[in-house]
Amino acid sequence: MKKLITLFAAAAMMLPAAAQTTKQTEVLNTARKANDYFMAKYEDPTLPTNVKRIRPSSLWTRAVYYEGLMALYGIDKNQKYIDYTDKWANFHKWTPRNGIKTRHADDQCCSQTYLERFMMTGDSTMLRATRDNLQGQMKEPTVGYWTWIDAIQMAMPVYAQMYKITGDRSYIEHAMKMYRWSRNECGGGLFNVKDGLWWRDADYVPPYKEKDGKDCYWSRGNGWVLAAYVRVMDMLSPKDKIYKELKKDFVMMCEGLAKCQREDGFWNVSLVSPVTYGGKEITGTSLFVYGMCWGMRHGYLKEKTYRPIVDKAWNAMVKDAVHPDGFLGYMQGTGKDPSAGQPVTYDKVPDFDDYGVGCFLLGAVEYYKLLGEDK
Repeated sequence: MKKLITLFAAAAMMLPAAAQTTKQTEVLNTARKANDYFMAKYEDPTLPTNVKRIRPSSLWTRAVYYEGLMALYGIDKNQKYIDYTDKWANFHKWTPRNGIKTRHADDQCCSQTYLERFMMTGDSTMLRATRDNLQGQMKEPTVGYWTWIDAIQMAMPVYAQMYKITGDRSYIEHAMKMYRWSRNECGGGLFNVKDGLWWRDADYVPPYKEKDGKDCYWSRGNGWVLAAYVRVMDMLSPKDKIYKELKKDFVMMCEGLAKCQREDGFWNVSLVSPVTYGGKEITGTSLFVYGMCWGMRHGYLKEKTYRPIVDKAWNAMVKDAVHPDGFLGYMQGTGKDPSAGQPVTYDKVPDFDDYGVGCFLLGAVEYYKLLGEDK
């Protein structure tokens, strides 16, 4: 298996780069600018964060950044991205935050990058701790770990990657047990099929309402779920019954999100309740661009409907949120609902900015790929 993966990686590196369109070049340059700003600010990726308290740089906020960085590497083969990633991962011994006994999805998020690097290199050092961590969790009877929807993005793709790597169906089957519990049982079920949107956790399931009487659907929380669908389905065959199950929910979500885009191209922090912390926000918007572009590229979303949506969203982010030096404005800080980190403005620096850059890179790269299909 190791030799096979290495051969696939080498073959991919030898593929000739396709000529870029002018628009693609603009998108790539914008992504590079945002990433260069981040890498210059955090020159040493091993240093811990210090927001109110010290946290290791393998925490979920930084892990999401590396998801975006690896996506950027997919279209921009710059060795400094790999060196930066491997320095970070080696420092953390390719191990989930808080060790192999953790069951917390936020701790497992960094393993997405560890496993992606394994698939590129075949180096089992990058895989062992994640394998042991997941196997330990799978032996336990509990499936109700993902009590908040962010967790679906943080951990579910890790299980899908392990299934892709090993061919062991038990990984993805266990992930689906946890997903279905969150979707259908947690708080009575966190996915509202009627609207195609997710309540962030049981605290926001009706009878909870925003002050205008509408449901509370948090933008970035829904973005996490949409991103998880993409990242999991990318590891599965379209013929897989699980792929088909997730695709159905993915399309429902996109339909729901299409209905609540702002006129300026962004999405509100509270998706359907603009009176409750309405306003521009880049992390949710980036993740929706990521998902919708992927959906169009795979033929699941009609381009006539969704292309204007993502074009408007991308143009709005570049015009209103990306600073000339690459700093990203309108980024909501960490939290669990629309009230967190308010006010969200062009100049405000959020408590953590790493996950926001990761979200932006994911959206930028998928938009770049979509533009490539215009040729």
